[in-house]
Amino acid sequence: MGRWAPGATGRLVESALELYRERGFDQTTVAEIAARAGLTERTFFRHFADKREVLFAGSGALFEQVAAAVAAAPPGTTPFDAVAAGLDAAATVIGERHEFAEQRNAVIAANPALHERELSKLASLAAAMADALGARGVRASTAALTSETGMAVFKVAFDRWVADGTAGTLPELVRDAMDELRVVAAAD
Repeated sequence: MGRWAPGATGRLVESALELYRERGFDQTTVAEIAARAGLTERTFFRHFADKREVLFAGSGALFEQVAAAVAAAPPGTTPFDAVAAGLDAAATVIGERHEFAEQRNAVIAANPALHERELSKLASLAAAMADALGARGVRASTAALTSETGMAVFKVAFDRWVADGTAGTLPELVRDAMDELRVVAAAD
């Protein structure tokens, strides 16, 4: 298949995930990923900065969407509900790719360095939501607490979704987890 054939990014992602699962992340080279996809290494580097980016590409755009959803929450919305709107935006985007998310999650869980990077990305997402709350006039400590709590809720829902794709859609599971937290917070 030619290097300019359509779908190069998708083929690279698919090939990388297959190889990461077969051989492990550290044992897989960019050359092997490109060869399996029927492409050249040069083409790989046109699409991704390195082999980790196959798993983490698109984070910046996701952060922007989440922050925009927090910012767009109607005036008077509580910080918690504004974060819920941001998490719903994230869940909608991520939820469209269950198989990819499941495979990606397995690769990351098997590699401590990737797991560390994932935690760093989640912390950056929480910071983006906190910044968006701050722009809404929410006090910094409240914004940080609300955003970090929201990320914990998202992680619980995501883990459930990945473990049992029949439990509901990711947005539904995020909303259910947010509702659970509301009940817990209201309990004496």
